[in-house]
Amino acid sequence: MNPVVALRLPLHVDLGAFLALLQRLQVPHRVTEEAGEQVLWVPGEPLAEQVRELYARYPRGDAGGQVPGAAASAGFVQSLKGSPITTAMLGLTLLVAALTLLGENFAVIHWLSFVDFRIQGDYVYFSYLGETLANGQWWRLLTPMLIHFGLLHLAMNALWYWVLGRRIEARQGPWMLLGLTLVFGLAANFAQYFYAGPSLFGGLSGVLYGLLGHCWLFQRLAPNAEYRLPPGLLVLMLGWLLLCMTGIFELLRFAAIANAAHVGGLVVGCVTGLLGGALARQRR
Repeated sequence: MNPVVALRLPLHVDLGAFLALLQRLQVPHRVTEEAGEQVLWVPGEPLAEQVRELYARYPRGDAGGQVPGAAASAGFVQSLKGSPITTAMLGLTLLVAALTLLGENFAVIHWLSFVDFRIQGDYVYFSYLGETLANGQWWRLLTPMLIHFGLLHLAMNALWYWVLGRRIEARQGPWMLLGLTLVFGLAANFAQYFYAGPSLFGGLSGVLYGLLGHCWLFQRLAPNAEYRLPPGLLVLMLGWLLLCMTGIFELLRFAAIANAAHVGGLVVGCVTGLLGGALARQRR
């Protein structure tokens, strides 16, 4: 059976205790160093999946003697600590959701929207981007990705950022995830503004499509375990994007979808995935 990569970790991570755990469990494995990373190999993908789950729960190799509830709690806390940028972004998003009352508190939202606005009676008056930048309000270029309208909007975006963000953070590091999040946020916000003009929009979904495109094409060029997406996820998200672009949700008055933000994030994510995958393939 051909060996497959179970884990890729920075050289400073101490794997000694975890490798001792694998030895106690009689799991065949070997560790190599490649491109400044330590790579853990095991025979076969099914075993690799089990090793990844084991590491997520017991990175320090301390599996013995723990009750299931305590082990699950410890594994979740360790996952938070092991993905600092993912955790910080989701924490900031939850904080903004609380401050904005999930899109109901316009007194706070008007400070975070892409351009400022004021409500007068039944009308909303928006500023323009030039005026916003002239006033030094540069934070608005990014903050719309933190605004969410409703619990479902927040829950879905937070879930997929947790799924995709942790993959990138594990494979390319926290600073790469932070950089990609900011780049995709900018791309999504500018795309939506230039397509629809001054308006109120928000959410992490443009960033999520960027992360999706990045993982997808990076994996195509430089296959790795971390960027192997769950079965059907790519088809599901692209199908959802196409469905939203038909305008059916606006027609049914269910919600206004920022389709241009999704497309802008996806296009830039595909570009970064191509570049990153090509570089990774060249290093191999």
